[in-house]
Amino acid sequence: MKRIIILTLAVLACFTFGNNAQAQEFPELDKSPMDMAYYPSRVAFRAFAKTEEEKNAKPLIRVTYSRPKADGRAVFTELEKPGNIWRVGANESTEVMFFEDVTIDGKKVKAGRYTIYIKLGEENWEVHFSTDTDGWGHYAFKPEESTVAKITVPTEETESTVEYMSIMFEEADPGAHMIIAWDDTMARVPIGLK
Repeated sequence: MKRIIILTLAVLACFTFGNNAQAQEFPELDKSPMDMAYYPSRVAFRAFAKTEEEKNAKPLIRVTYSRPKADGRAVFTELEKPGNIWRVGANESTEVMFFEDVTIDGKKVKAGRYTIYIKLGEENWEVHFSTDTDGWGHYAFKPEESTVAKITVPTEETESTVEYMSIMFEEADPGAHMIIAWDDTMARVPIGLK
């Protein structure tokens, strides 16, 4: 009899603890999914590379960002207006990781983690690289206190509409251009590498 009671209690405990483990409520999929862009672009896949050079490649720059959808909105005239500061995406501030020292508009920036903010203009964007990391949005951004480098770049029209905000890199001499695009607007941000 004692054995049956112990067995019954053990089964009840399993159901009780098992139900608690399954009762966890995970958040729904965010409307602006998080993504990453690397330079060189295929460096994250180096484990699958065919050549020794590709296998030994190391990341130089990584950007982590959330990708909001245009969804029929006039992005840079109504949603994000000229004169405003933009966090370059949605949710947490967009973060860039430099794996080695770089130069931005002639200024040396040490390897490390930074956030990117843009002061929007009608024809130019003022791109700030900031030490203000681990923040939500741009609400606490104080450019005069945290900007380590900034550069003004012209905007241009995209060839086709970019529905989800996107960041990618293209090779440039002597480094890379970080391309930021959304809706019908894009800009190339030059980053100097060794």
